[in-house]
Amino acid sequence: MANVLVTGAAGFIGSHLAQGCLEQGHRVLGIDSFTSYYEPELKRANVAQMEDHAAWTFLEGDLVDLDLISLLDGIEVVFHLAAQPGVRASWGQTFGVYVDSNVTALQRLLEASRSVALERFVFASSSSVYGDATRFPTTEESSLQPISPYGATKVLGEHLCRLYHRSHALPIVMLRYFTVYGPRQRPDMAFNKLIRAALEHEEIVIYGDGGQTRDFTFVRDAVDGTIAAAVDGHPGAVYNLGGGARTSMNEVLEMIADLTGEDLNVRRVAAQAGDARDTAADTSRARAQLGFAPSRSLYEGLSEQVAWHRGESRPVATAPALES
Repeated sequence: MANVLVTGAAGFIGSHLAQGCLEQGHRVLGIDSFTSYYEPELKRANVAQMEDHAAWTFLEGDLVDLDLISLLDGIEVVFHLAAQPGVRASWGQTFGVYVDSNVTALQRLLEASRSVALERFVFASSSSVYGDATRFPTTEESSLQPISPYGATKVLGEHLCRLYHRSHALPIVMLRYFTVYGPRQRPDMAFNKLIRAALEHEEIVIYGDGGQTRDFTFVRDAVDGTIAAAVDGHPGAVYNLGGGARTSMNEVLEMIADLTGEDLNVRRVAAQAGDARDTAADTSRARAQLGFAPSRSLYEGLSEQVAWHRGESRPVATAPALES
């Protein structure tokens, strides 16, 4: 058994990751501050299903305020997923929240980790660091040119990780997630909005012409890659985690219409500042070093998310083993 810390454990990806670690028999300490970015009740529901697990401990608190050195006592692996999400919301007066959650909290956790003999510190970054990439699929060596304040905080987070790896030999691995989706997806994210609108016969708003493309990653695949990074990730390295299929939003609408059996009422509005036109991950490094491989097509993954919205459940594959 390994002693694992998951920050942002009540969130979309974090709750799936915590469950994956528990399923493998590890002891998991989860932390979340239940920010108001979206309804805290949804996040509480994410962790409620783990509360009776003997190996699960949960702490509500903010990494900016907690005594992190005491918190890390006995921890062997840190998965740092806590962050303020949202590209469009990161402009304007809310930027201070992004600095606190995405930069200050990370720096405090890195500083505290210097006093602990960690096996790995896995940092969740984002494809937003690439901005409008000029090469597809995009490799990890591509230039980092974020086009949103959110993306800028993730770039700074990666730089902090590299500094602590280089100067203090922290065994840090960085992951760049490409548009994760699936059951429990945040309500502000596109698939959640689109599927809910389709099932409730509401208007669907699409930003831009719908020709913009994304590399969508199923949440369990993101979890598998994250756990693999703690086992086989090279300290100091960064890995793209993507679904492997660049798909336009217009194609996504066709899939949702087919999976829900509904006629979609679509309204198109202007593209939003900070939204990249296209994303596509080159996952060669993750495949070679982490054994990462997407388990589902986008259509198959969307069918699981539609089933979740309908209150149905479908089995998902188990994650690879995390060795202590």
